Amino acid sequence: MTERLIRESRHEDSGFYMHQYEQLAEVLKRQRDKKQRTILLGVSYALLEMAEKFPMDFPELIVMETGGMKGKRQEMIREDLHELLRRGFNVPQIHSEYGMTELLSQAYSKGEGKFQCPPWMKVRIREINDPFAYVPNGATGGICITDLANLHSCAFIAVEDIGRMHADNHFEVLGRFDNSEHRGCNLMYF
Repeated sequence: MTERLIRESRHEDSGFYMHQYEQLAEVLKRQRDKKQRTILLGVSYALLEMAEKFPMDFPELIVMETGGMKGKRQEMIREDLHELLRRGFNVPQIHSEYGMTELLSQAYSKGEGKFQCPPWMKVRIREINDPFAYVPNGATGGICITDLANLHSCAFIAVEDIGRMHADNHFEVLGRFDNSEHRGCNLMYF
């Protein structure tokens, strides 16, 4: 997904900056000074590292976290993570992406931690101890995803994330089941 965005941007500074925090900080400052519209995408632990080591004042920056500490740092609730990132980059909100390798689609949040799916993707919340029973809106449980974009593959996945569905079809990701496997990519990119 991000490789395509980088390629289509045709911008000389677009690229992957894995563990190259100092170089990325220089690029971001240059973009800020040029008033270049900029999106910074990364896994939670890498964005947090960046915000701690190279805090900056870049309120126009769009920061999108793609979830998880991936075993690199202690997990924290999304609200605390977003507050640290907001302060570290001096931005009004943090955007989020929710997706996984097994799915072709992603859900996105423009802030407040509430995700919206594309029309062909549906999220339902199941009871924690009964995978065949679903909970009403507002209750917490395990996240189940149906992704109709997954032709010729598994279109239904019960993940080890805990969530809550809202009446407006937005959902929240509240955390992971205890002792669940760490999942996802370990890249930070811009």
